[in-house]
Amino acid sequence: MVQVEPGRILLITFLSTLLITSGIAQKEEEEEVDPDSPESTTPKEVTYDSRSLLVNGKRMLFFSGSIHYPRSPPDAWPDLIRKAKMGGLNMVETYVFWNVHEPVQGKYNFEGEYDLVKFIKLIQQHKMFAMLRVGPFVQGEWNHGGLPYWLREVPNIIFRCDNEPFKMHMKKFVTLVIEKMKQAKLFAPQGGPIIVSQIENEYNTIQLAFRERGDSYVQWAAKMALSLDTKVPWIMCKQKDAPDPIINTCNGRHCGDTFTGPNGPNKPFLWTENWTAQFRVFGDPPSQRSAEDLAFSIIRFCSKNGTLVNYYMYHGGTNFGRTSSSFTTTRYYDEAPLDEFGLIREPKWGHLKDAHRAVNLCKRALFSGSPFVQKLGPDQEARVWEQPGTSLCSAFLTNNNTKKPQALRFRGQDYQLPPRSISILPDCKTEVFNSQMITTHHNSRNIVRSIAANKNFNWEMYREVVPDDPGNKLNEPRELYELTKDTSDYAWYITKLDLGRRDLPMKNEILPVLRVASLGHGLHCYVNGKYIGSAHGSKVEKSFVFQKPVEFQAGSNQIALLGFLVGLPDSGAYMEKRYAGPRSITILGLNTGTLDITLNTWSHQVGLDGEKNQIYTQNGFPKVQWVKGGPSEGVTWYKGYFDAPEGDNPVAVKMTGMGKGMVYINGRNIGRYWMSYLSPLKRPTQSEYHIPRSYLQPTMNLIVIVEDEKGDPKNIEIVLVDRDTICGFITENHLPSVRLFEGKGGKLVALEKDLKPRVELACPGQKQIVAVEFASFGDPFGACGHYVEGNCTSPVAKKVVEKFCLGKPSCKIPLDTPDLHNKNEACPEMKKTFAIQAKCAFKA
Repeated sequence: MVQVEPGRILLITFLSTLLITSGIAQKEEEEEVDPDSPESTTPKEVTYDSRSLLVNGKRMLFFSGSIHYPRSPPDAWPDLIRKAKMGGLNMVETYVFWNVHEPVQGKYNFEGEYDLVKFIKLIQQHKMFAMLRVGPFVQGEWNHGGLPYWLREVPNIIFRCDNEPFKMHMKKFVTLVIEKMKQAKLFAPQGGPIIVSQIENEYNTIQLAFRERGDSYVQWAAKMALSLDTKVPWIMCKQKDAPDPIINTCNGRHCGDTFTGPNGPNKPFLWTENWTAQFRVFGDPPSQRSAEDLAFSIIRFCSKNGTLVNYYMYHGGTNFGRTSSSFTTTRYYDEAPLDEFGLIREPKWGHLKDAHRAVNLCKRALFSGSPFVQKLGPDQEARVWEQPGTSLCSAFLTNNNTKKPQALRFRGQDYQLPPRSISILPDCKTEVFNSQMITTHHNSRNIVRSIAANKNFNWEMYREVVPDDPGNKLNEPRELYELTKDTSDYAWYITKLDLGRRDLPMKNEILPVLRVASLGHGLHCYVNGKYIGSAHGSKVEKSFVFQKPVEFQAGSNQIALLGFLVGLPDSGAYMEKRYAGPRSITILGLNTGTLDITLNTWSHQVGLDGEKNQIYTQNGFPKVQWVKGGPSEGVTWYKGYFDAPEGDNPVAVKMTGMGKGMVYINGRNIGRYWMSYLSPLKRPTQSEYHIPRSYLQPTMNLIVIVEDEKGDPKNIEIVLVDRDTICGFITENHLPSVRLFEGKGGKLVALEKDLKPRVELACPGQKQIVAVEFASFGDPFGACGHYVEGNCTSPVAKKVVEKFCLGKPSCKIPLDTPDLHNKNEACPEMKKTFAIQAKCAFKA
């Protein structure tokens, strides 16, 4: 038996304990979450200075995206946030929508699609920060700008100024929201993801209308917000005189050039709304903003001190029910990086992701270097961030000429820049990204008729009966907003008119004309129960005049006007004093002259009988008598059933053949449609209307439509939406993808040896490339889904693509592939373009 001295035993025990504890400590250190990261529940101090927001004293670049929780069903939230993070974002922004949370004064709803706490927690679970724009006025093309209707009826109230009734209710709601966030520990100093909050919204645009009461309101709103002690910075967007320490921020398309800067030397440059497209109203043609222009704008902003950019919107979603503001379409910001259905829109999503990566490669220089501008020519400049005496340097080269490509010489090297573009040189030498050169793939959206869902339609209809005498009589028509109180889009105005035989024209070919001058938004006219016609205003000019010839009869005549709204206003001063509805009603062409019946006795009824009886639900539709469906004029309800569409692609209903109205799916209002309001291109502004799959059951889904103009449902279709058409468009002049570079130890490192241009294609989800629909290596042109061969193309281009790509979920095709440059090469002297279009599908 070996004897061990007691001293050695103590030494061995000590060393063993030290090894064990150091191993535990090392493991804990490896598993510890970075306390500065969004997912960490460790309290984080959020401050700012003239350069940036700071989290625990650490400078960060923030790329944020607007995703509004009420504009998507809760089951879609995780996927939307995940895709935002995949797109290179580290922050999600949302408004807080007062009117959905307090639709009735004192009665609150933060459940289901309005569960703000759940939404913010999901942001943190995806390791992202949050920007909470409390408002509570949000504008946002949202009904009444987010203000609840009951607020209009508070005595002596004036919205958004130094008015005691408004301030009392505003403070009460803002305090409620902040306390709810605090209780859930969602502010960063509590370990949550919220690092910045906003009070008010674009107030500078109306401040002058209130004069000194506008100035004092700004001061009050700032003090009120600060008193809530969130311990995170507060911002005011579009607010030049934001009181300290509130940060004034920019909204717009090119804040790198239009923003005059913070109103204090200790405030950072923040961009709260970089508009990814343009919201659309009924009657608008399609609106676009290119990925190239967006990339240019964010790079320019970051090169000029900007450290936070928020895309408005990153996902627009859907204005379900009656939530859109006046004349705004049900589909919202569909041209965002994530489209209405939550599908990734390429190349916008991918090109911005590449831009974020490229800017982040410059982060050390942006935060440690000193900036200066070097003019390189009449339309050329270099913005350089450099730390003198070190190799730390990043440069942003700009060609401001909007028509011509230009060669820029910078530090002994030549760089070729397309028109109006910025190139990023993270090390002041290597060009890794140009805003005009897209290296990610493209895609095109397809609308495909569902096989399973269109089998069971057997339309039935119910014609809404014009009320005879609903009561609620006044000497003149009531104002439409005040009459409906935002409980319905519709209200009836009914009067009786006695005419003698001698009052009517003697000639059969001459008819009296009914004229209604209205303040908006639209109306349908019935005389003696017969539908006469309709008229409406527009987003730009809400007032309109309806006039139609009418066959009046000798004796008693009923005139019924169905006034309708298309959302409440969402912007401007004195919103509580906006008006709509008929203001002057006359009959022209009577033998007795023009007859003004505005002050005749008018009866009123809010809403349709079908709405009151909820005939759009399973329990409600048996309350009326339905007959076989067909064409209609005037207010008509249609119902039918359909099975859930095959697969898991997003679902929509295509409203071909209908006029204007609303659609209900299993009792849920998916929004307003308006097919008869054509854009200048002679097409409806929106034809397909999103049906979230969470609204559906496997079979016998009830669809109910209220059509208030003219329509025939026979051509309505349930459709599936995909982005399974993918494309590539690369030239031999393209830069290598920024995805081939990374920063290591403060140096720029290439991840591959081959940095030559290549086409990259990738299918969505688990799909594979099943067909090559177009391939041209030469001088093709066009856009994804619409490519055309030019005057020169390689005869083997399609075979080359099929070799690299068929049967694969993704592929990369180098432009220097030998097969493309054989002896039969077309136009050998020309720098070529490679355009490809392929089809993705699940493997059979």
